[in-house]
Amino acid sequence: MYNKNSKIATEFIDHNEILDSIAWAQENKGNLPLVKSLIERAEDCRGLSHREAALLLECEDEGLKAEIFALAKRIKQRFYGNRIVLFAPLYLSNYCVNGCLYCPYHAKNRTIPRRKLTQEEIAREVIALQDMGHKRLAIEAGEHPTMNPIEYILESIKTIYGIKHKNGAIRRVNVNIAATTVENYRRLKEAGIGTYILFQETYHKEDYERLHPTGPKSNYAYHTEAMDRAMEAGIDDVGIGVLFGLQRYRYDFVGLLMHAEHLEAVYGCGPHTISVPRICPADDIDTKDFENVIGDDIFQKIVAVLRIAVPYTGMIISTRESQESRRKVLELGVSQISGGSHTSVGGYTEEERDDDSTAQFDVSDHRTLDEVVGWLLDLGHIPSFCTACYREGRTGDRFMSLVKSGQIANCCQPNAMMTLMEYLEDYASPATREKGLKMIEREAQHIPNEKIRLKTMENIRRIAAGERDFRF
Repeated sequence: MYNKNSKIATEFIDHNEILDSIAWAQENKGNLPLVKSLIERAEDCRGLSHREAALLLECEDEGLKAEIFALAKRIKQRFYGNRIVLFAPLYLSNYCVNGCLYCPYHAKNRTIPRRKLTQEEIAREVIALQDMGHKRLAIEAGEHPTMNPIEYILESIKTIYGIKHKNGAIRRVNVNIAATTVENYRRLKEAGIGTYILFQETYHKEDYERLHPTGPKSNYAYHTEAMDRAMEAGIDDVGIGVLFGLQRYRYDFVGLLMHAEHLEAVYGCGPHTISVPRICPADDIDTKDFENVIGDDIFQKIVAVLRIAVPYTGMIISTRESQESRRKVLELGVSQISGGSHTSVGGYTEEERDDDSTAQFDVSDHRTLDEVVGWLLDLGHIPSFCTACYREGRTGDRFMSLVKSGQIANCCQPNAMMTLMEYLEDYASPATREKGLKMIEREAQHIPNEKIRLKTMENIRRIAAGERDFRF
């Protein structure tokens, strides 16, 4: 029986409820007045249920599809403005005991070189990332009880936070590692992590178990209930996602929203972020082996409807996607992107930069961080390296309450501008710097609170004079 308040995976992600929701949406997709009424109701930015969102996803009427996309853009602008947060993944180790059929790190892969970074190598990677201008990292590691124990992850986080090079500093470390225990989540919380990220891959239990034939990850319930344990341990910023292409997209789309509804119902706060990766080629992985790969049109529609259904939640897209694909979804709902990314272990240091033999997946967007920043500025976005909310304790329901009230604009807009100014002073090319300064001058006029606007401009002048790390 479907029960979003239950902590049992097969109850808050109920198979029959997902099938019924998809069937209801397909039966009613021709009911244009109903679709229209959902679009109008969603204008209040309170979101939609998984079943209502499924109906918008099924809509094929061109006029209403245009309204859906337009609404997604308005909601994105209301809560996130034109800010885009930048981050980079940092791969620590590709040792893994799982047998995931879609990931080249799977234990039976004998062609991929295995590697684990030492703390000295992590320090070099962090310096290279700081020298690009990054302030926010997402650390990644395969699941291996002896090669990648929780002690290794905790030591690595301490190393990352401890590196200060020139004006560089990593101010937020998000963690994407395997499902673990409440006690280990407490330890991650104590280590000062930002968001704990874990992709479900697919919510279809039978397919999940087929795709994960061996290893700890094969336990569907333990994996699906991981966010409950994380939130019980005090990590109130969690990030969920599926790998679109493993299962039929409708199924995982509904499951993703049911998971968000469950977290909101039980813990009073939904996911901090939702990621929307699509399966892509890798070392011994061919996308031709997966029959559910989705095209760009469906992908854009998924992003738009997710933004409408969960208007307050950040949405992440990685360099799996091409420059053009990323451009299209930025205005529809995406609020965070990676830039200058490498998905190989040791991929940021000079001697390893051209060696992607340890990569988890192929990167489609190969531009440098400076090129991505310049591109965002050309598109009218504010590239943001902000980590202020995490460092000021505005996490979980405290962050969501500020977002829902609209007050977050008095924090996010100035923080984005100040961190952009840091980037322009320390790392930007001359062309990017010129564009960024013009952007800051324009955007200063849009800070709603006059006192904050004046303080922001004062801080920007102080940054230009050599000071760093101002935040609201």
